[in-house]
Amino acid sequence: MSPRKTARSSSTMSTPHVPRRRPRPGAAGRLIVATAAVAACLGAYAVPTASASTGPVVSRGVTIPAFYTPPAELPSADGALVRTEPLPLGLSLPGLDGRPLPGTATRLMYRSTDAGGQPVAVTGAYIEPSVTWKGGGARPLVALASGTMGQGDQCAPSLALQHPLTVGEGTLSIGYDNLAAYRFLAAGAAVVVTDYAGLGTTDRLHTYVNRVDEAHALLDAVRAARGVAGASVTGDSRVGLYGYSQGGGASAAAAELQPAYAPDVELAGTYAGAPPADLTEVMKGIDGSALAGALGWSINGFAQSDPSLRAVVDAHTNATGKAALADTSTMCVGDAIFGYGFTSSKKWTADGRSIADVIAAEPKLQAALAAQRIGRLRPAGPVRLVTGVQDDIVGHGQARQLAVDWCRKGGDVTYEAVILPNLGDKLLTNHVAPLLTDQGKAVSWLTDRLAGRPTGSNCWSMPVQP
Repeated sequence: MSPRKTARSSSTMSTPHVPRRRPRPGAAGRLIVATAAVAACLGAYAVPTASASTGPVVSRGVTIPAFYTPPAELPSADGALVRTEPLPLGLSLPGLDGRPLPGTATRLMYRSTDAGGQPVAVTGAYIEPSVTWKGGGARPLVALASGTMGQGDQCAPSLALQHPLTVGEGTLSIGYDNLAAYRFLAAGAAVVVTDYAGLGTTDRLHTYVNRVDEAHALLDAVRAARGVAGASVTGDSRVGLYGYSQGGGASAAAAELQPAYAPDVELAGTYAGAPPADLTEVMKGIDGSALAGALGWSINGFAQSDPSLRAVVDAHTNATGKAALADTSTMCVGDAIFGYGFTSSKKWTADGRSIADVIAAEPKLQAALAAQRIGRLRPAGPVRLVTGVQDDIVGHGQARQLAVDWCRKGGDVTYEAVILPNLGDKLLTNHVAPLLTDQGKAVSWLTDRLAGRPTGSNCWSMPVQP
């Protein structure tokens, strides 16, 4: 296991006080704002180190429950449960039959395997619906990959299910993907949510937009859900993947990696909304946008996965950049918008070049981003890929190219462009609006796949211009 996340000072980071994870007593507030996006990469700097204390982990004033600290040893099988406990849902109503609506939730910790082939503990939540599934067959399961939540442990989607809106000491977070989860539960499908590697769990940084880590965490969440005591889903349950933005990238990557990594998790359908398939292109949309802080999450996350990138990052970042990397490592989306919104990456680099220009001149960084490209494998099962034509954060062109790449490999792809007016450059509005306007169709499409209804590919239309 990686060392536990804590704060420490580094001789190469001479910066003013920066809020970081450190063990101390604390109470918390939390927060979230939401929109999503992803980023690009250069490796990470604020990498966790071993803790000298066994006290609680506190991230920006939020005390992380002890449940999220992994044990020293993990089970041998991917998807095996490490521990569970009841999870109170922040939005829940009493049902007429005594069962709460929309369902009963269980907090999970389970084993997965990271991009380096090492075991990693991942947390999440399983929700057993109160309503009956009427689509025929066993109750199906939706594995939900959340959009961008941040890199601080307090941003974990499972915590957002318990605290949908948290505004507190130094952090702001909102569980915006809870709505999609509740819509599937209302249809009678069970839902499992993954927190991804390092988001929530206190032993490492979240490896933001790492396609392998995210795909494995999502597929292993399905396996973990099958092992929850009292769960009605079984190996016979149809499985669907759902995700938008960062979650869209995770579900897309999982659809590609499922045959090799999780052949026991047969996919009935995958929804990938605004997927960051080409991080080199996505980085250009992130830089200088309202979510510019996501560049820090990407840099931090990639150095967590590949420590050899740290020296490269150190050589190309100035004191301001190093401080920003440390600061963003504990931030949620709301924090990042208020703290680094519309920041140019040129302010973080040693020579004033943009991060895009730095990467273009560094073969090692180019290779790191290229390894994250989604679209080199044929996806398993039918996929619905959606992107907004005005999306200037997770660019429309690179997302559409993913559909083209899949079609060329013989994928069963339904591609749809969401046509909306320009709602403001670099504001996140062009990225978030398609999530809201398309969600009803996305839920209906995936629910149909879970009910066994056929779908048709529109790959014949993909050679035309975007």
